[in-house]
Amino acid sequence: MSRIAYVDGRYVPHRHAQVHIEDRGYQFADGVYEVILLLGGRPIDADLHLARLARSLGALRIAAPVGQAALLHIIDQLVRRNRLRDGLVYLQVSRGVARRDHAFPKGDVKPVLVLTARRIPPFPASLDGWTATAITAPDERWARCDIKSISLLPNILARQAAREAGATEAILYTPDGMVTEGAATNIWIVDRDGVLRTHPLDHAILPGCTRAALLRLLESSNIAHQERAFSLDELRSAREVLLSSATSYVKPILAVDGVAVGEGRVGPVAQLLFDLFAAHVRETAAVDTKL
Repeated sequence: MSRIAYVDGRYVPHRHAQVHIEDRGYQFADGVYEVILLLGGRPIDADLHLARLARSLGALRIAAPVGQAALLHIIDQLVRRNRLRDGLVYLQVSRGVARRDHAFPKGDVKPVLVLTARRIPPFPASLDGWTATAITAPDERWARCDIKSISLLPNILARQAAREAGATEAILYTPDGMVTEGAATNIWIVDRDGVLRTHPLDHAILPGCTRAALLRLLESSNIAHQERAFSLDELRSAREVLLSSATSYVKPILAVDGVAVGEGRVGPVAQLLFDLFAAHVRETAAVDTKL
């Protein structure tokens, strides 16, 4: 069956999906996006993703193209038309189509909404065989990383550097040696004192939805943790290093810059967080309701 995309009000074959040459997303990366994990045909943490989408749109002063109920219906239809069970839904909103000019276009310009979906392997049953590593790299992104902008060139370059080094992720750091996040993930550590930590929410990191879901799970399970920044030195001396995202779930990093993290194997906190998140997604996927 042909993949189906949604483009500005129409469901079309993926191979025929296109946007206008003067779409400001194409011209200026003037837009935002979301990636939503789909398991068992149901979106995971959709409330968190749609809240972040609204926040990103508001920060860039882009009007919502449709209401939340309509957007949920579009996602539902896209999932059904693609007959998806386990997959990813990619959602993008640009400011719209207008004559190329750096300033916002004048007049009533309609935002353009695009959604695509694709299959992915089922959620992993365990962390067995996970051997991810990371490199560190300077954080060269813009100053509003809390907005999920489609402008991702520094992230792309960092992830490419990781790939060329044979690593899974690039962990970014500021000029003063403080870790922010990964090229496409949030980063967690268990520090040398055994404290689970992740960077607090501010302009320097994206408020990850998997990060938020994990924090909810930690709170409800009364598991101690801190939203407190950490340095490169603390990263390198950590007992455990983990990453989280909608596409990576929650997984351990076993080496950073070629040096083993802790004992170089999956640690107990990584296993605990994976188990908590796995139970969360199973519960969400089992809910017998529409979006």
